[in-house]
Amino acid sequence: MQREIVPAIGCTEPIAVALCTAKATETLGQKPEKIEASLSASIIKNAMGVGIPGTDMIGLPIAIALGALAGKPEYGLEVLKDTSAQDVEKGKTFIEEKRIQISLETKNPDKLYIEVRCTADNDTAIAVISGGHTTFTRIAKNDEILFEKAVSHQQDEEEEAALTFDKVYAYAMETPLDEIAFILDAAEMNKKASEASKDNNYGHNVSKTISGARGQLIFGDNMHSRMVAATSGACDVRMDGAMVPVMSNSGSGNQGIAATLPVLTYAENINCTREQLIRALIISNLTMIYIKQYLGRLSALCGCVVASTGASCGITYLMGGNYDQMVFAAKNMVADITGMICDGAKPSCALKIASGVSTATLSALMAIENKVVSSQEGIIDDDIDKTIRNLALIGNQGMMETDKIVLDIMTKK
Repeated sequence: MQREIVPAIGCTEPIAVALCTAKATETLGQKPEKIEASLSASIIKNAMGVGIPGTDMIGLPIAIALGALAGKPEYGLEVLKDTSAQDVEKGKTFIEEKRIQISLETKNPDKLYIEVRCTADNDTAIAVISGGHTTFTRIAKNDEILFEKAVSHQQDEEEEAALTFDKVYAYAMETPLDEIAFILDAAEMNKKASEASKDNNYGHNVSKTISGARGQLIFGDNMHSRMVAATSGACDVRMDGAMVPVMSNSGSGNQGIAATLPVLTYAENINCTREQLIRALIISNLTMIYIKQYLGRLSALCGCVVASTGASCGITYLMGGNYDQMVFAAKNMVADITGMICDGAKPSCALKIASGVSTATLSALMAIENKVVSSQEGIIDDDIDKTIRNLALIGNQGMMETDKIVLDIMTKK
């Protein structure tokens, strides 16, 4: 959990490209004259339409330019947090001078693959990120390899942790509070991002639409609408490119938001104890990590499906639910929103997050009343762990062609 739950400013895919560029620039030892980025399809898909923090611009070129001109690799996924207005102007010039070349990586099969080559004078530096948004696997200057390590594949991570739904529940219920209280920092950081959505217009203003006069007339001002508004608000801010940090989970800020804010908002509305809040947040976030071990960091399946499933389990716990009822909640979620496509990171992600939170709440409510989708229906199995693997199978193999078509549509517009 300490490895997977980290702060990030901006969408993690373009920011990871900026991080890789910053590292290549640092290795080069001077500002590059030319930058070549070779990226996997999933990275390109998730970076095309999202705002880059502090720029009022979208997409990869400005992220790459700022990675070279202002990025600090030691900041990790907050690599661009010191970016100034002057840096942005220099970045625009860098782009206008056609110093950046972006291509689709075709040789490496990893869904998360970033290779950046920076050149200046007669020197060349290369940095490669693969397998994780901050996982450098190769750094080289000219013909000298400075750092290299094997890619950690998803199977290795599964074997390392060997999580099951039962283990997630036991860990969340039995671990001493002082060992897991750090999760409150994630909730607090994401709450601040949500509150920032009230100060301005961000993205599609999904949160403001729900909580506005017309929204309240239709949805009401109640616990459910506040949960949806709070969660979509943080996404509105983040996808618009505001210089606001969020606590990510498994390499995604939106997933970190969706795994914390519905649970936190519900908890605040029922005035639960600090211990209940901590354990509910752990259930939510660790359930998400568990599912992602099978699904992978990037897939054709929208990440809000996974994060909202975790949130539904956390909400069920806060409703007084037991282990069996949390299993019911997870099964209800898999039965409902499995198959929601990922068509890149962008402002409209807030709409999908709103749908995920709403479904999570309904699934929890059904679970607490012992209503669950049975193994006679669809992809649900009697075994919750097999049900999760079925979800991952749909996302990884079943939707492979969907992912190709989505990328083809996006790149030809």
